Amino acid sequence: MEAFYISLGLGVLAALGILLAAWSLQPAAPTNADVVEGRLRLYETGMPATLAEIELRASLADRVLRPALKRIGRLVEQTMPETARQSIHAQLQLAGRPNGLSGGDFIALRYVMTGVLCVTGAGVGLLTDTPAMVAVGAAVGGVLGMYIPTVWLRMRVSRRRLEILLALPDVIDLLIVCVEAGLSFDAAIERVVDKYDHALAGEFDRVLHEMRVGRPRLEALEDMGRRSGVDELNNFVQAVIQSEQLGAGIVRILRIQSDEIRQKRLLSAQERGARASLKMLLPMVGCIFPTLWVILLGPAALLLLKGMAGR
Repeated sequence: MEAFYISLGLGVLAALGILLAAWSLQPAAPTNADVVEGRLRLYETGMPATLAEIELRASLADRVLRPALKRIGRLVEQTMPETARQSIHAQLQLAGRPNGLSGGDFIALRYVMTGVLCVTGAGVGLLTDTPAMVAVGAAVGGVLGMYIPTVWLRMRVSRRRLEILLALPDVIDLLIVCVEAGLSFDAAIERVVDKYDHALAGEFDRVLHEMRVGRPRLEALEDMGRRSGVDELNNFVQAVIQSEQLGAGIVRILRIQSDEIRQKRLLSAQERGARASLKMLLPMVGCIFPTLWVILLGPAALLLLKGMAGR
């Protein structure tokens, strides 16, 4: 009877998956912008591309998987508390919006992965012909599907913070050189964006785009410092804002910030080096000392056992 209910549950999950896939394949109704664009294409040279041709140019992920995730995400996101949605959005911002994921996309990815791994775990459990293993496999798969995306997002946040922290002194040095050469601070930021291709350059590129659409420079810089999640970058931005407001020399502020960041990096490296000796105690005690005990006490133990056997 338990196997019947399990099979019935798996069948319901499969039917829901097929229904969601069929729902995601339904084309969305054209908007007014699409209608206007289609009419403008009639005045261009050559035949306009049809909707089917445009869809076939996109990959399978863009045509099927991403729309399905967006629809599932919108449905699930409406049932979540506002604080949970804001937390996920903040984590995605700290991670730099990997693969263009929004909060709804990430929530849908978690639930889809949970369902897939739950069904996979239950299927693996069915191979053992044990109802208990089916339940255990489904539970383990569900837990893994729920927490693997969260762990992945945290790793992306940590890696991006480290990348920004490591690139910050070099970027400040380039800003100093550009400003001393006679460029404005905005032009120096453009030089940084052109020269580097990392997370910090991407943040400065976003600042430039916000300034081009009319946002004040200081406000865009302050927002960059907050959303990056790196204290050193936030302190640098606050120092630049204060120098602009007080009319102090920007070059002197940049030099001070560069020296402070490098000093903090040196102190952090010395601290990690001092902790390395303590971290080495565990492998020494667990791996080296037992080997020494076997080498030193092994012959004596063999002689003792031989003497006891001779008696």
